[in-house]
Amino acid sequence: MKSDYYQERNLKNLDRIDELLTTLPPFVEDFFRGVEQRTSTLTRLNYCYDLRIFFHFLSERKFRGKDPREITLEDIEQVTDTDIEIFLSYLSNYRYDGKRLSCDERAKARKLSTVRSMFKYYFNKGLISVNNTAKVATPKLHEKEIIRLESDEVGELLDTAELGRGLSPHMEGYHEKTKIRDLAILTLFLGTGIRISELVGLDNESLDFSNNSFVVTRKGGNQAILFFSEEVADALLAYLAQKEQDPRAPKEKNAPLFLSMQYKRITVRAVENLVKKYAGIASPLKKITPHKLRSTYGTALYRETGDIYIVADVLGHKDVNTTRKHYAAITEDHRRSVAGKVRLHKPEDEE
Repeated sequence: MKSDYYQERNLKNLDRIDELLTTLPPFVEDFFRGVEQRTSTLTRLNYCYDLRIFFHFLSERKFRGKDPREITLEDIEQVTDTDIEIFLSYLSNYRYDGKRLSCDERAKARKLSTVRSMFKYYFNKGLISVNNTAKVATPKLHEKEIIRLESDEVGELLDTAELGRGLSPHMEGYHEKTKIRDLAILTLFLGTGIRISELVGLDNESLDFSNNSFVVTRKGGNQAILFFSEEVADALLAYLAQKEQDPRAPKEKNAPLFLSMQYKRITVRAVENLVKKYAGIASPLKKITPHKLRSTYGTALYRETGDIYIVADVLGHKDVNTTRKHYAAITEDHRRSVAGKVRLHKPEDEE
C-alpha cells in the first residue's frame, strides 16, 4: 500500500498549483488539464513556476504594462521565435518579486521545454495557428563533472556521523540524540542508491528483514522492491532499536521510518542538511548532496558488476543512458583500461 506521505505530498502540490494558476492567464488552466493524465503533480508544479516567469517576461518586454493574467491566446500567436530567444537571454539576469535571479543552461532548457509544451498543446488543439517555439534551438548543455566519494571518503563520512569528529559544540549537543538515525540514513544512501524522496517516504512497514528488502515508491508512483546488505541491515536495526525504546516515537506499521526531533516524518530539507553537515567535515573540497551519495553507490556498483543494465535497474532509471551519463565512471574506467594496449616498441621476442 502506498504511503500516505506521497498522497499528502501530491495534495500539497495540487494546492500550490491552484494558487499559482490564479497568477497566470485563465486559458493556461486548459493546458494543465490537458497534461494532467501524463504528468506528475511535481512536474505540473514546476510548469507553473516556469510559466509564471515566462508570462512575467511577456508582460514586461512584449506586451509592456499588460498584466500577465490579461494575456490572451491571440497575444500568444504574436510571440515570435525571436521573442523566445530574447526570453532565454533574459533568463541570464532578470528580476522577479524584488529579487535578482539567474538561470544556468539547464534551467533555461527546462523553461524552454515547458513553454514548448504549452505552445504545442494549443497548436495541436487548433487554438493557435503557429508554434514558433519549434524554431528555437535548445541551449547547449555542457557535461557536468561527476562528483562522488571515493572509498576512503565514504569511510570518513560514516565515521564522522558515528563519532561526531569535527562538529561544533552546538552540533555535538544534537549529535548524541541523532547520530544513530543519521548513520542509518547515510548507510542506506550509500548502500542502496536510494533517492532522497524515496528515503523520506519510507514507513516502518516498508522494511522486511527476513530477506533484507524494502519497498520504495519510484518516480511516477510505481513501487519497487530493493535489497540491502548486512551492513545496511545493522545500521537500520540499531536505529529501530533506539526508536523502540523511545516512548514518544510512533510504533504503528504505517508510521514514518525516519523521524525528526519533533517525532514527525523527517523532511527532505533536513536530510539535505545532515548530509551537508557531515560531508563538509569528511570531504570539505567536494560539494556532497544526497544525489552525490547516489552517484557514489551507482559508480561503486558498476565497478563491482561491470554491468550498466544492472546499475540502471537498481537505480530505477528508465533509460540506461541516464545511468551512463551521471552515475557510472564508464568513460574514465575504459580510458584507464586501454592505457597500455598500444605499445610504441615491440618486445625483443616479437622482432
